[in-house]
Amino acid sequence: MRAYDFIMAGGGLAGLSLAYQLANGPFPDSRILLLDSAAKGENDRTWCFWARHPVPFDQVRAHSWGTLAFQSRDFAGVFDIAPYEYQMIRGIDFYEFVLSDLEARPGVEFRTEHVIEIRDGDGSATVRTDGGSYSGKWVFDSRFLPEEYGDTSGGSGRVGSTAGSRPCSRPFTRPFTRSRPYHYLMQHFLGWEVETAAPRFDPTTVTLFDFRTPQKNEMRFMYLLPFSPTRALVEFTLFSASLLEDAEYSGALEEYLSGVLELGDYRVVGREKGVIPMTDQPFPRRIGAQTLTIGTKGGRVKASTGYAFRRVQTDVQAIVSSLERHGHPFAVPASPPGFATLDTMLLQIMYRRGALSETVFTRLFSRNPIQRLLRFLDEETSLTETVAIMATVPWGPFIRAWVRTKLLGRV
Repeated sequence: MRAYDFIMAGGGLAGLSLAYQLANGPFPDSRILLLDSAAKGENDRTWCFWARHPVPFDQVRAHSWGTLAFQSRDFAGVFDIAPYEYQMIRGIDFYEFVLSDLEARPGVEFRTEHVIEIRDGDGSATVRTDGGSYSGKWVFDSRFLPEEYGDTSGGSGRVGSTAGSRPCSRPFTRPFTRSRPYHYLMQHFLGWEVETAAPRFDPTTVTLFDFRTPQKNEMRFMYLLPFSPTRALVEFTLFSASLLEDAEYSGALEEYLSGVLELGDYRVVGREKGVIPMTDQPFPRRIGAQTLTIGTKGGRVKASTGYAFRRVQTDVQAIVSSLERHGHPFAVPASPPGFATLDTMLLQIMYRRGALSETVFTRLFSRNPIQRLLRFLDEETSLTETVAIMATVPWGPFIRAWVRTKLLGRV
């Protein structure tokens, strides 16, 4: 059995990011093994996020925007988000950059094998795959197994690549269904990259939310990433507990492009679809004496928004710092409990009164400085700022959501 300093059980965003930061940080000569059931050679997803300073892998970002737009039936706003930028990184660019670095290092190995079991030993952990067994001083597990979280017996789900608003795709093979006492919603979407003959898009402005689509008692909106005056990705996105038929996604997009944007002639040059878990169920981090969960399995997808890229990078940096300072990877900060409660309340509103989401987000965007709101969504606001933001939303639904979830323990 071969021995390694670090083993990544899963070679996606989290595993590759951690291996890269270890090798390019304080552990350049360490032996690292990356295990994944499939090689990373396709543009299978895209991550988007906002940031106010350079972030890891900034050199491979594909696009960035300095302005965000919000549109509902009662409010329309365009916001200069400086010092933030809204950024986009394509999966294939990330994979090629990281793999080219790691593959050149003699201490790093890749194996395309399916991980079957991780078992702790005396000062190390054993990872058993369908191709062999490996010993690691520290093991980082990013394999998201839906059977470990809630009830997933509700049928088959459609999973595809994430091309925009939600930066973590393909996290599971079947959708969550309701399972008390936690919420199991999905963020699901279909996106078309469209091209027009005449200029129809503002390439400086991302439309983060456009609620001008029938809500049908769910949170439904359009999301628009413009790449040029004649090319943009437009996504129909829903936060709900069940998926739609394929024709409903495409029908909503056609109605929006023709009836709302009035594009006229356009052609679809690319398609993206995906499903992302939105759950407030706790994700344990330390699952063995030598094993830490990372990525989606480590709870790095924010429950109420689905954003993950920056949260993963922050977590990776904390793990590397813990290893350097303490000799183990477990001294990583937990998510602030107050924000977790707010996530639960918002998930409850989305689940019980989805159409009210338009009002909630309209209040958030129309009554708060955009920079404060982005800090809030990043869980970086002070208590005073958080209270000020929550004072702008309708209190009644949030109070009822708190009573139902926290006092009564019901979903």
